[in-house]
Amino acid sequence: MRRSIAVSFVVLAVAGTARSQQWQTEATWNRSLFETVVKGTLSLNEDGVEFRSAKFLMRWPYVEIHSFDVTLYDLTLRSYENRPWHQPGARPFRFTLKEPMPADIAAQFSNRVGKPVRNGAPVPNTAAVAEIPAHRRTWSGGSNGTLRLKEDGIDYVTLGRGDSRSWRWDDIQTIANPNPYELRVDAFREIVEFELKTPLARDVFERMWNRLYAVGLNLSPGHAEVHQ
Repeated sequence: MRRSIAVSFVVLAVAGTARSQQWQTEATWNRSLFETVVKGTLSLNEDGVEFRSAKFLMRWPYVEIHSFDVTLYDLTLRSYENRPWHQPGARPFRFTLKEPMPADIAAQFSNRVGKPVRNGAPVPNTAAVAEIPAHRRTWSGGSNGTLRLKEDGIDYVTLGRGDSRSWRWDDIQTIANPNPYELRVDAFREIVEFELKTPLARDVFERMWNRLYAVGLNLSPGHAEVHQ
């Protein structure tokens, strides 16, 4: 059984030997319905995330970020800070970005936070074990794109706004393949169902299953048992 991921208080290093990058853009902090929006500059650097405006300066070290959701022009950051009026859950800070967050920056952001996140900016053209044309089912109809099954996770790439995803294995609880034309990803932040336009080979699914559980058990992929 895959272990549950506990909240980690260790900032993870960026995968591989990629050089640490800094990034910033003009952004709008979208506050509550009864508060005015705030315009400023959002930046990501080695120490954390910062939002600076004429009246506000807010900083979140990566260790203090509970999770985040990102698409090209939208970022919702959830911190461990208490919500106002004794509301439950992590406090969200919602930003509209003037410039889209590059896919490599989003991937680096995910690795620095370390905990399960929802990354809507997959890195294009990375090596994949298999690529499958797919339809993502949603309550509003869904989108068409490509599933890319990789050694380090699963990407769904589409032109539909907000539907693309890049899941690391740490972002996924389990995957299901009830028949060759369906795939379900049970992530810690969401459940996503796909209709596959070409069949998913059983050996490829079992390779992904083994890779997922090898990460969860802290084993090398070669020591994972084959899923039956």
